[in-house]
Amino acid sequence: MPVFFLPEKEVVFPPPNLARADGLLAIGGDLRPDRLLAAYRRGIFPWYMEGEPILWWSPDPRLVLYPEALHVPRRLGRLIRQGRYLVTVDVDFPAVIRACAVTHLSHDKGTWILPEMVDAYIALHEVGYAHSVEVWKDGRLVGGLYGVSLGTAFFGESMFTRVRDASKVGLVRLVKTLWKNGFTLVDCQVTTNHMIRFGARELPRERFLSELRLALSAPTLEGRWTLDAQTAALSGLSSIRSAAKKATHGG
Repeated sequence: MPVFFLPEKEVVFPPPNLARADGLLAIGGDLRPDRLLAAYRRGIFPWYMEGEPILWWSPDPRLVLYPEALHVPRRLGRLIRQGRYLVTVDVDFPAVIRACAVTHLSHDKGTWILPEMVDAYIALHEVGYAHSVEVWKDGRLVGGLYGVSLGTAFFGESMFTRVRDASKVGLVRLVKTLWKNGFTLVDCQVTTNHMIRFGARELPRERFLSELRLALSAPTLEGRWTLDAQTAALSGLSSIRSAAKKATHGG
């Protein structure tokens, strides 16, 4: 299959089933919100490294997690019930995406979450389509993840953790919240053993696109999200930070 070159001004994409065997579909374009949303609606996402042009992908098979099929390992379930972490949504999207970029840079000696990608997804967050999950411990951000929401589909992008299992706690809380709010699928993009352990499964691209079309027929939950009791939790977080600041400065 050929690789398509996208025009800079017109927001168009070729059909996803024309992607190469490795999933690469198109090159070029830009990362403005309307193009990103058009891509996600077609089951396409950007992924490229520093020094490369913008590359657009639609892999086959596609890894999907159905919220109702979430598997929580026993040890992780015990940790969540212990309540060691505070989980919030859309409290600090910029901090989460930048932490994801740093994590991949240090682990992989490179990252696709380049400065222009950070700016693009922050812009998508500001218009109400990209969301972050923050995991806190003792007033410090220790894990999180971010993604894009359209209809009843959530497109997971990346996660990070600074202490063991923090990002997993955030993932479980997010998926349970999505299920509670009628979401039908979480797009994990490409196959990883990590997500398979949580119950994700591979779908042929055509089936994924069919289920995505159905998900997109529902209204999108736009704007800033919150979790149950998040306001009270944030009040507690503010108190923790205030106490830590006073202790640091001897106040």
